[in-house]
Amino acid sequence: MLARARIVVEKDGERSVIRDLLSQPPLTLLPRRGAAASRSPAATVHMVGSATTPLGGDDVELEVVVGPGADVVLTGVAATVALPGQGAGTSSRLVVRLRIGDGAGVQYLPEPTIVTRRADHRTELHAELGAGARMRCREVLVAGRSGEASGRFRGLTRVVDVAAGRPLLVQEQELGDPALHASAAHLAERRVLATEVLVWGEDPHPGLAGPWWSLTPLACRGSLATSVGPDAVTAQRGLALAVAGHPGWAAAMVTALASAEPEHSGSQDQAAGRSW
Repeated sequence: MLARARIVVEKDGERSVIRDLLSQPPLTLLPRRGAAASRSPAATVHMVGSATTPLGGDDVELEVVVGPGADVVLTGVAATVALPGQGAGTSSRLVVRLRIGDGAGVQYLPEPTIVTRRADHRTELHAELGAGARMRCREVLVAGRSGEASGRFRGLTRVVDVAAGRPLLVQEQELGDPALHASAAHLAERRVLATEVLVWGEDPHPGLAGPWWSLTPLACRGSLATSVGPDAVTAQRGLALAVAGHPGWAAAMVTALASAEPEHSGSQDQAAGRSW
């Protein structure tokens, strides 16, 4: 299945508005509406899997364009299950391209991806940041279903500071190799690998670490949070601890919560960009 999706968000006064929204199965984009959406300065879009995907042979691309000063939150609504295709050696592919304007912000928060046995799934995340742009991107990978060996996964994350003309992060992830899975430098026999890239204000100096999680500042700007665990709940709990230690993100949450209306706890969570 070949599918393309695109969203364009621009700043309009105090709010961020969606100017263009195109999608097709298996990836459907649904904007948040209603009173809660009208109170939030950021536009929120839910990413819904409207067909069984990714199957071997699927090719899906998502382009997100955010104008200067605008903010958008993209959230998943259910876990993604990567499955094998009909033919041998058929891989599936997901490419996400983020173009973030000067002073704009993007939060890309999909739900976990489960790589089932015999699946061959590949992902790419390409992010281009303008001057003062902010970004928070999460990836949670589950190596197989319960009691099942992992299929093959290869992922590339590339984040470029366009204003400074330099890359901030180029990282590749891989699942499906038993030796790599057992290595203490990778999963150490854990089933879940969770990462989050934060380019959001002040970074920690030095980095932080706890049981099976870490928060590492990048060489130029930005930070990489990493957590591994025996299950998605444990790994995501560790990831949340790492992200909570990021000073720029923590300051943004405090500011957002202080400006939210006290009687609307739901709007407070949205203002802080939380994903439950």
